[in-house]
Amino acid sequence: MEAAYAKDLDLVCISPNAQPPVCKIMDYGKFRFEQAKREKDAKKNQKVVEVKEIRLGLSIDVHDFETKGKQAIKFLNAGNKVKVSIRFRGRELGHPEIGLDNMNRFAEFCKDYSTVEKAAKMEGRNMLMFLAPKSSK
Repeated sequence: MEAAYAKDLDLVCISPNAQPPVCKIMDYGKFRFEQAKREKDAKKNQKVVEVKEIRLGLSIDVHDFETKGKQAIKFLNAGNKVKVSIRFRGRELGHPEIGLDNMNRFAEFCKDYSTVEKAAKMEGRNMLMFLAPKSSK
């Protein structure tokens, strides 16, 4: 402590549980400032991944299907995840296999740009599937 006081610096305990405890003489205010600056830079370089939603109908036509597929590919190329959903109404609930076929067809349409993160699954009246962008490595 005397050596730190003589140099007008702080004595910082790096590893207090070690035997003997490890301490370091440094300017603690400067250390905290640099640490905060590093964390701020790391946060600045992060990319927030959004989840975009595409809703399909059970009896979707070819052109509408392609339009929705192209929109999903645009989202995937931007680095976002895509949530594909189908809402079943009334008698449609009796035919989940048609919805599953549509989901599989959609995954096949987007396979060059995405990977299926979570396969199509019924959740109440909705069928959901998640697509993640393919990693460009």
